[in-house]
Amino acid sequence: MTGGAVDQPPAFRAGLVPRRERADAARNRMQVLAAADRLFRERDPGTVTMEDVCRAAGVGRATLYRRYPDVQSIALALLDRHERDLQESLLRGEPPLGPGAPPVARLTAFYRAMVDLLERFGHLLRSVESGSARYGTGAYGFWFAHVRALLAEAGVAHPEQLADIALAPLSAELYHRQRTQLGLVPKEVADRLAWLAERLTG
Repeated sequence: MTGGAVDQPPAFRAGLVPRRERADAARNRMQVLAAADRLFRERDPGTVTMEDVCRAAGVGRATLYRRYPDVQSIALALLDRHERDLQESLLRGEPPLGPGAPPVARLTAFYRAMVDLLERFGHLLRSVESGSARYGTGAYGFWFAHVRALLAEAGVAHPEQLADIALAPLSAELYHRQRTQLGLVPKEVADRLAWLAERLTG
């Protein structure tokens, strides 16, 4: 793989949605995900309960728990598709997000794509990536490998250590603080991360 892309299949989150499902099961799943997404947007994601999702989706407890054991698993299912799309773009998309551009351009494009993801789905990320849980997700492992490869291609010393540092500003909690407490708009956050990308790649 050229351009510092990660030469591995995306670290997709698996097991959240069956490969085959009945029409009624698919309908219930879509109702649950739509209702949960609405609740996560309207409220602090940490306050949403399984009972809330049941009522909002109009499904029974047995139907909900048969597929999702807890609220976190619902949030993961919502995030899965959007993160897979970004992973695919990093591997096989057009430059500068995909292969074929210099490391600084690719890291900047990655930062801008992640700001867009945080803006649209930060409420979900705050639910599933609190504290150390962030580092155990398949998505974080993929972002880490991608950024480490870009730093190594740029000839940066200690890319393994710096990859975590480069990803630190993409914490959902930090992004929420910057948007709500510091009053930054997404473009301002992305521009500051572009500045960081230039310095990280030397």
